[in-house]
Amino acid sequence: MPTMLLFAAAREAAGRGRDVIPGGTLGEVLDEARRRYGGEFAHVLANSRVWFNGEMLNDAMYGAPCVAGDEIAVLPPISGG
Repeated sequence: MPTMLLFAAAREAAGRGRDVIPGGTLGEVLDEARRRYGGEFAHVLANSRVWFNGEMLNDAMYGAPCVAGDEIAVLPPISGG
C-alpha cells in the first residue's frame, strides 16, 4: 500500500502527517483518503498540488497502479499574510 504524506492544511484536516492508504490505483487511494478524512480534507485536496513518487500529478496519472513503497505527497497552497 502506498504512503500518503500530508503537509500544512492537509495534515491539519486529516489529523496526521502520514498514513498508509489502500488502493490499487492513485485515483482509488485519493478517493479513500477523501472518504477517510471527510469534507474539509477533500476541499484542501482539491486545492493542493499532489506529487506521486516525486512527479507532479497530471490527469493521466489517476489510473497509475499503486504499490507498497509508492509515495503520494499533498502540498496545499501557502496563504500569504
